[in-house]
Amino acid sequence: MQIMILFHRGIGGGIKINICYFRVRKIRRMILLKTISFPRMHKETNEKRDFLPSLIGILKKENVQVFLEEGYGLALGYTNEDYLKENKTIQFVSNKECYEKDIVVVLRSPEFKQIDYMREGSILLSMLHYPTRATRVEKLKERGIFAVSMDSIRNDFLERIVVDYEGTSGNGINVAFTELAKSYKSENICAQKPIIVSIMGMGRVGLTAARMAGKYGNNKESEGILKEKSKGVLVNMLPRNITDDKKQMIKILTKTDILVDATTRNDATKYIVTNELIGYLKDHSIILDLTSDPYLTDIFPFQVKAVEGIPHGTLDKIVMYPNDIEYSAVPKCIEIINQRTVVSCNAWPGVKPKGNMDLYGKQLIYIIQNLIGYSASDFNLNNNDYFNRAIYRGTIEYFEESLNGYENEVSEIVIDRKSVV
Repeated sequence: MQIMILFHRGIGGGIKINICYFRVRKIRRMILLKTISFPRMHKETNEKRDFLPSLIGILKKENVQVFLEEGYGLALGYTNEDYLKENKTIQFVSNKECYEKDIVVVLRSPEFKQIDYMREGSILLSMLHYPTRATRVEKLKERGIFAVSMDSIRNDFLERIVVDYEGTSGNGINVAFTELAKSYKSENICAQKPIIVSIMGMGRVGLTAARMAGKYGNNKESEGILKEKSKGVLVNMLPRNITDDKKQMIKILTKTDILVDATTRNDATKYIVTNELIGYLKDHSIILDLTSDPYLTDIFPFQVKAVEGIPHGTLDKIVMYPNDIEYSAVPKCIEIINQRTVVSCNAWPGVKPKGNMDLYGKQLIYIIQNLIGYSASDFNLNNNDYFNRAIYRGTIEYFEESLNGYENEVSEIVIDRKSVV
């Protein structure tokens, strides 16, 4: 009998610890020394996240040679020496050389060019978001990569193991309330009514957003302004039987101050809120995009965001106002007539990078140890090892098997095809 400790961030910012007891077979040690690498992410200037020295230090006990990209951890204030103190055998190499190793661990998915550097049969552990990244899935299959998506790794209760709910919902809600406070102050809004927050999606992200909304996003300055000009916060949780009802949605949206997308869609070709419905929001209303699904118009049917016509945010640009240049980057076939202030980020936990990577490191260490100790063919749902089964649920094979449950759903895209250019 062994003990597993799962780390999650609590609503108040602390670490919540769940202890589970389970039987686990001893990880097999490979005779050949494996290589594992940790490339840096170069997607945005404000993407500062790298795994902390404490995680890299644990790997010195494993039968593996560790490679870090030159400059790893520098944006978080760590030097090569900080990592070498934890693991003296680390080698520092180029980005390309990192992707040529047996196991590649990088938080955000690599670009296609970097995937091309990888060897057939090598392992990629990353946030891959299979349901809304169809072209990426095909690329990984084409290259023969054994991909494990961090966001799809689930325990036997199908709960995510690698996740930072507060880093996603908390950071997003905080920025949304900050922007709302600016509007209340600059436009001299003094409604003396409750602030209405309408949340689409009733999973953990949506529920965490609801709790954080009750605190005005935990921003004291914004809270002071909004308390003076309103009468508290009222949260509406919108299940699918409401979002599917246009008349009900119009009634709700006309009163909504912050509209939150925290949905998980089985069909990413369908909108939940059309651009027409956005027109019913108040002029000062904020649209908070917590899912940050992309527009993919190079495949058919197109994959779209749940809210039609909103721009895609990044760590370099989180807040986008009507007529900002980001709206012009929305694909031409997507309706953008009705515009509101949008708060969106494709990496919400990265707003507070060091705390986020400390949490992810604690959640991932057992996953990484299993990837080192097993061969790719060993991962399956019948394995006696808890983490072996969890890892298999993060594979493309499991993802595609799970799609069979939705094969009878109608794949109907809600786009006027006459507008496609």
